[in-house]
Amino acid sequence: MEEKKYTMDDFIGIVATLRSENGCPWDKVQTHESLKPCMMEEAAEVLAAIRILDKTGNPENLREELGDVLLQVVMHSQIAKEEGLFALDDVIREISEKMIRRHPHVFGNVQADNPTQVLKNWEEIKKEEKKGKEWVKTPLRDIPPELPALTRAQKAIKKTDKLYEKQADIKETFASLKEQIGELEKQLSLQEDENTTKSDTLTEENRQEVSKWVGEILWNISNLSRLFSINGEQALMDKTEEFIEKYE
Repeated sequence: MEEKKYTMDDFIGIVATLRSENGCPWDKVQTHESLKPCMMEEAAEVLAAIRILDKTGNPENLREELGDVLLQVVMHSQIAKEEGLFALDDVIREISEKMIRRHPHVFGNVQADNPTQVLKNWEEIKKEEKKGKEWVKTPLRDIPPELPALTRAQKAIKKTDKLYEKQADIKETFASLKEQIGELEKQLSLQEDENTTKSDTLTEENRQEVSKWVGEILWNISNLSRLFSINGEQALMDKTEEFIEKYE
């Protein structure tokens, strides 16, 4: 029997039915807020599927996970439609206009012969687009706090360098990192017992100090990653995967 072909309109109708009065008890009570964890998890599943594709050459998992992300997009759009805010057509129109607007070297007459120039143009156009957006209090507040911490740190440092036209020095960053590790060692040595530091013996005051210096160290690690054009989040993910494989 021939496999049924589904269109985007079919899929929108399926989600609308799930949200309808006689639809699924779970789907019809979801909100933008309640679906936030789902979007985060599905995005992570896509990253995992890309890794699986790279290792196995099998695209099946990636195809499935992209469908799950698409479900989240359509679900949020359906909820917004029910609230009288916007529909999926508006989402598609806006992203289409954005892609055309941000690629003047493709859809216009602007010259951009390399990726560096493309990114420069993209950032300049994006900056113009953000003017007058009342929900963005400062340029740094434009960086979503929902991002993974290492990613957000790298974006904050990069944006600050652009705003103030400064560039962190690699040697200074290394020196600062060494100093912070030394400060952390001092804090932990207060609880030293036969050369073993026991986390459960830390006082609340010392725990706060340890947390502060760990934060400082991670900040400088993020800065070093940025200076060497390394994605800190990906580097940590790769190391974690290597660690897990070691004990499998």
